[in-house]
Amino acid sequence: MKIRTGLALFVIVALFSKSAVVQTFDPYIQSVVDQISIDTLQSNLQTLESFGRKQINDPGLENTAEWLMNKYSGYGYEDIETDPFNFSGYSTFNIIVTKQGTSFPDQYVIIDGHYDTKTGPGVNDNGTGVAIILEIARLMANIPTKYSIRFINFSAEEYGLIGSSHYVQNVVIPQNMAIRIVFNIDEVGGVQGMVNNIVVCERDESPPAYNNSESWAITDTLVALSGLYSGLIPEINLAYGSDYVPFQINGEIITGIFEYNYSPYAHTIHDSLANLDLDYVYEMAKISVAAGMYFALADDPNTGNTGSRLFSDKISVIPDPGIHTIAVDLTGISGRYKFLLYDETGKLQLTDYLSSGQINKIQASELSTGIYIYLIAGEGGEINKSGKMAWF
Repeated sequence: MKIRTGLALFVIVALFSKSAVVQTFDPYIQSVVDQISIDTLQSNLQTLESFGRKQINDPGLENTAEWLMNKYSGYGYEDIETDPFNFSGYSTFNIIVTKQGTSFPDQYVIIDGHYDTKTGPGVNDNGTGVAIILEIARLMANIPTKYSIRFINFSAEEYGLIGSSHYVQNVVIPQNMAIRIVFNIDEVGGVQGMVNNIVVCERDESPPAYNNSESWAITDTLVALSGLYSGLIPEINLAYGSDYVPFQINGEIITGIFEYNYSPYAHTIHDSLANLDLDYVYEMAKISVAAGMYFALADDPNTGNTGSRLFSDKISVIPDPGIHTIAVDLTGISGRYKFLLYDETGKLQLTDYLSSGQINKIQASELSTGIYIYLIAGEGGEINKSGKMAWF
């Protein structure tokens, strides 16, 4: 849970028109989103509420951890691990569930949220995130994905991101773990009795700067997914105060969702199911399931491919400083795209619209010597390819 301090929210401006965004709709993703069960979400939240407070050394935290591992096992997951650590003289652990990818098994999409609470039962903070992660895991259990997924429930978030910091320092860094995206879900229940119709999509606006532009692009994709598969209005804010922060500091690409109407019940005994908006949680689950499928490149079993979600291998970017051009090969690719080039500080240096079905030559005579990050964005704002290039 994080404390909001008057931070401004920014409405996303799409790269293309709203009508163009609709063209990126994926019927297969929608078919899985349609299987989300509001009754299952409610039942899981009720169970989490019944465990009471979940601070370190509380029986509620231990009972929740055991229940979570049983839930994942019941969905058919076999790769379930604990990541133990000590804090304040007590032992606790993160829960790591891995779904292996078919094409890139050693590259991971991390979908995370903490399962500890502060003071009360924490049904919103962060029972809502836990319940949604379980629903993603349930629905994606038998869906092949190009990238591996790690569903992670962190402990000791409420003490200062202790669990996620431990995981980054003791697993991510020593193993040189290849992380494609970190998608964080924290406190997404809204406030009962209020109009809860906005989802806050969070992006990296903190140092180091070199990973910010990709986070912005991924968050733009999350915004597009929100509009396509939920009834919520997406707005953008900066990422702060939750379990993606240790990953962000390590240079990983992060994004996340958070409630717009900030709950006054978090960290109190009144953080209960009765004080959140279950319909809002349901809409947040739609975004999360769609994002999990999109980010991990879920395969449609009916067609055996990812449809419009996998263009990266078909697109090549060739810089040629000698003639001051960047060639972007879209031969055999259809659709509308935009090329964006950022320097290492995250400042946008160059943009250009691309024509499909041909090699595009982008004039770049004003570029200085250095390393740049390029993004190729589709008409819905989704990133079809990104990478680094040298310019000398």
